[in-house]
Amino acid sequence: MIENSLMMALMLLGAHWLCDYPLQGQFLFDAKQSGPLRVYHLIAHFGIQGAGVAVVTGSVWLGLLKWTAHAIIDEAKVRGKTTFAQDQALHIACKIVWLAYLALSATLLHGPSISLWWR
Repeated sequence: MIENSLMMALMLLGAHWLCDYPLQGQFLFDAKQSGPLRVYHLIAHFGIQGAGVAVVTGSVWLGLLKWTAHAIIDEAKVRGKTTFAQDQALHIACKIVWLAYLALSATLLHGPSISLWWR
């Protein structure tokens, strides 16, 4: 289970960094802060993040939770309520919550695996 947990942590972090940097791009970064379709571009970015979590964990519910959490965290950053470092720390904290949920549900419901994907 430890190796599966480490693999899941690595995959979640990798998916976050992939979705937050190369898959976001300069256009989306600028548009979600001050474009005419700012809200649409924010939703698109959150959806990319949520999809990354859903693909990695195999859980649509965790994907939707990530979508929501990412929306709250990024909107706080856009409004100047958090710094970039705080923003990234909150995103990583979400990964810890997802891992804890997966480990707990694996222990209680599915046996030794952390995710149905990793059996």
